[in-house]
Amino acid sequence: MSALSPRPRTVARAASGTGATLALATVALAATGTAGHAADYTVRDGDTLTSIAKRTGTTVARLAADNALADPSRVRSGQILRVPDAAPATTAAPVAAGTSYTVRSGDTVSGIAARHGTTVAAVVAANGLDARAFVRAGQTLTIPGAAGGVAAPAPAAAGGSSYTVQRGDTVSAVAARHGTTVAAVVAANGLDARAFIRAGQTLTIPGADAARPAAPQASSAQPAATGTTYTVRSGDTVSAIASRHGTTVPAVVAANGLDARATIRAGQQLTVPGTAAAPQAAAATQLVGNTFAGRTYSSQVVDAANQNKRSLLAAGAPSRADMQAKVAATARAMGVDPALAQAVAHQESGFDHTAVSPANAIGTMQVIPSSGEWASQLVGRQLNLLDPDDNVVAGVAILRSLVRTSDDLPTAIASYYQGAGSVKRNGMYADTRRYVANVQTLMTRFG
Repeated sequence: MSALSPRPRTVARAASGTGATLALATVALAATGTAGHAADYTVRDGDTLTSIAKRTGTTVARLAADNALADPSRVRSGQILRVPDAAPATTAAPVAAGTSYTVRSGDTVSGIAARHGTTVAAVVAANGLDARAFVRAGQTLTIPGAAGGVAAPAPAAAGGSSYTVQRGDTVSAVAARHGTTVAAVVAANGLDARAFIRAGQTLTIPGADAARPAAPQASSAQPAATGTTYTVRSGDTVSAIASRHGTTVPAVVAANGLDARATIRAGQQLTVPGTAAAPQAAAATQLVGNTFAGRTYSSQVVDAANQNKRSLLAAGAPSRADMQAKVAATARAMGVDPALAQAVAHQESGFDHTAVSPANAIGTMQVIPSSGEWASQLVGRQLNLLDPDDNVVAGVAILRSLVRTSDDLPTAIASYYQGAGSVKRNGMYADTRRYVANVQTLMTRFG
């Protein structure tokens, strides 16, 4: 969203989730079974593969394998599933088969996976989540252990270890899981300024010696500053702050006594471990200007935009093709015309998730922080606009609300760009009319 004006801040009705949030149905098992096949189960409305596995004493993986399910996140009402026998009593259980975790407000699957040393893909598969990996506060997740996820690499003496990138990984998440820094991983693997990585890539993970500055000699003067203070701004996350300051999420959490969710708020003062000079040097580079469409934005807004731009570049982003696929899939899942959602995303950013405007409109869908708060209310969970999946969900949720409440489609499109309140008060500005025309033309390409 070009964010020429903030979106309405009124609280819209919360949108009910799909997939993992559907109510559980009653178990209906057939009375007969055969060796290796305990019984049949008829899927009812609201069932998920995870709930069926829990009630029938098996696992999502076994159900998916025995029924040749291409997408474990999708089962349909009336479908008959083969339920495998429980594992023989003599079979030893894996040492690290996993644990359970109750989702808290503000949690994301990527954050949960990072804290437990596993991957987004492993958590999604273990819980039968859909492509959006939606979770809700109070939901109980199965967290795969070494057997279900990626085994935590044992650090080499000082040289580090190797790690194979999983789909959905970012350099900041990989660094946090291995107790190192983004800067160290970038340097060890010769990554560019975007710190871009791809699924299947093998990374060298530096050991403790590579992740930390060399200890000063006894004759040296005072060591470099061991930390600095930072005032949290709207849209900040702990992972982004850690990346910008060359430290790790666990280090920031420990230095400030944060809880497991690493929740922070705008205006909060954080102690950031590490060298104080690094963020100052980074701040000197302006990646985002201060004007857009003839409007000049305040230094506070532009500074926040530059910080978010640096965070996105440091963390790495999915390709434009991957972001386009996310937009289309999320729109379908949320009941929005995929052609509309893709046209808006293309017009806003060209599917570039590292895009940030001088108005601090962030990512693929160009959502400003205040609109991100509104989108969080719409979907019933806290969204992180720097996260590729959350950014798309925010934009699509706003589009869905505008389409439902606007008189016609052109007004809904104009409201995404100019703001619904402004469109009602002032009508469409000249640049808004051009925006609407461009989006409607693009819809024919994606239709």
